Amino acid sequence: MTQGIKDGEPDAREVYADIINLPHFHVPGKEYMSMFGRAGQFSSFNALTGYEDMVQEEAREVGGFIQLTESELSVLNQRLTLISDVIEDGVNPVVTIRYFVADQHKTGGAYVEITAKVRRIDIAARQVELFQKVGVSGSYMRIDMDMIHSISGELVDYIE
Repeated sequence: MTQGIKDGEPDAREVYADIINLPHFHVPGKEYMSMFGRAGQFSSFNALTGYEDMVQEEAREVGGFIQLTESELSVLNQRLTLISDVIEDGVNPVVTIRYFVADQHKTGGAYVEITAKVRRIDIAARQVELFQKVGVSGSYMRIDMDMIHSISGELVDYIE
């Protein structure tokens, strides 16, 4: 065997010769640790708890809000007016509304579609109320008109 790791170092067998053959020390009155307990001491430790979730959240992509053109806004307003007129006549039409939902954690969001009966159109609050219950309170779902991208359905599809 070599004298040491580097030239000039003493041989470890000579340095520690007086303790190398001593019995393993054991504290009197204390039991040996189980194999399971010993393994637990050397198991991996996650020092960065939540780091993976943070990285996944940062990598998650969100879309942006699409600004409608004047002509698209005009068509959307005509469709909302028609729906409002039909509701005044006592008919609640079924339509599909595509609207923007802002993300809770990041700037941006996603577009969602819902098909439901329109309950009423609140011009003052600028909201469309649907016959769709939401939340624990069971209130009717409301969509802000400013977030609506498009409305389609049998009643309004002819408007271009």
